[in-house]
Amino acid sequence: MGASRSLARTRPELSDFLKSRRERLSPETLGLPRGNRRRTPGLRREEVAALAGVGVTWYTWLEQGRDIGVSTGFLDRLARVLRLDAAERRHLYLLVHRRPPTESKRTWCTMPDLAQRLLDDLSHRPAYVLNLRWDVLAWNAAADRVFAFSAQPPERRNLLWMLFVDDATRRLFDAWEQQAPRLVSSFRQDYASAPEDSEIEQLVQELEGVAPDFKTWWRQQDIHGPCLGRRSLFIPDIGTLDFEHMTLTLDEDRHLRLVYYAACASHPRHEMFDAWLEASPAMEEN
Repeated sequence: MGASRSLARTRPELSDFLKSRRERLSPETLGLPRGNRRRTPGLRREEVAALAGVGVTWYTWLEQGRDIGVSTGFLDRLARVLRLDAAERRHLYLLVHRRPPTESKRTWCTMPDLAQRLLDDLSHRPAYVLNLRWDVLAWNAAADRVFAFSAQPPERRNLLWMLFVDDATRRLFDAWEQQAPRLVSSFRQDYASAPEDSEIEQLVQELEGVAPDFKTWWRQQDIHGPCLGRRSLFIPDIGTLDFEHMTLTLDEDRHLRLVYYAACASHPRHEMFDAWLEASPAMEEN
C-alpha cells in the first residue's frame, strides 16, 4: 500500500517533468525538420518516442503518468533524447522509483566562494578542504600551524602524499604505523568511486614508486571499518594530543569535503593547544 501511494504521488510530477523537458528542445537541435504545422513548442511526443525506441502510445501513457513499468535501459535512452544533465537524470530515476545509476566521480579543484570565509571563522579549530584526490585546496591558519600546508610545494599539497613522503607529516601523525593504513583504506573508497580519473591513478602510481609502505598497504587491499572520529597528533611543545575530527560535505557535486579538528576537551593538555595556536605569527595577524 505504501509503495502504491508513493508512486501515485510522483506520477503527476513525472508527467510535468517529461513534458517540460520535451518542450524546451527544438527539433533542429536533434536534426529534425521543424515543419509548418507544429502547434506545440519543442518536440512532439511521437518524435521523443521514435528517438527513444518505443511506441508513441506507450510513451504517451508514461507522460500522462499512467501506471506502467520502465526499464533502466529505456530511462538512459530517454535521458539522452531529452538532453538531461546529471542532476536531471537522477531526478528522472527517482520519479519512477528506480535507483539512480552510479556515476564515475572526478577530481575538481575549484572552491565555493564562501568556503575560505567559513574556514577563517573557525579560528581555533584546524580545518581544511579536500577534493576527491585528497588535494588540500584551502585551509585556515590553525590548520596551517598544525599541518604546515603552506610549506609544501603547490603540486605536492596533497594529504596522502604528505602522509607518506613528508617527514614532518609522518611525525605529526602519532603512531603513524597504525593511522596510515586506515587512511589508505579510506582513500581507497574515493579511488574506487572514480575509475576513470587519471589524476587519482597518477597519484597512486607515484606513491607506489617512492613510498614502499604505501605500496605494501595499497596492494594488500585491506578495508578497515569506519573512522571513529579520533586522531592522535604530536604537537611541538605539547606532546601527543587527541583530537576529535569530522568530515562535512562542502560541495556534493564536486566531491569537496571540509575536515574539522577539535582538541578533545577530556585531554589534560587540551587548553595548551589554544595557547600554542595563539603563539603562531599567522594567528596573531588574524
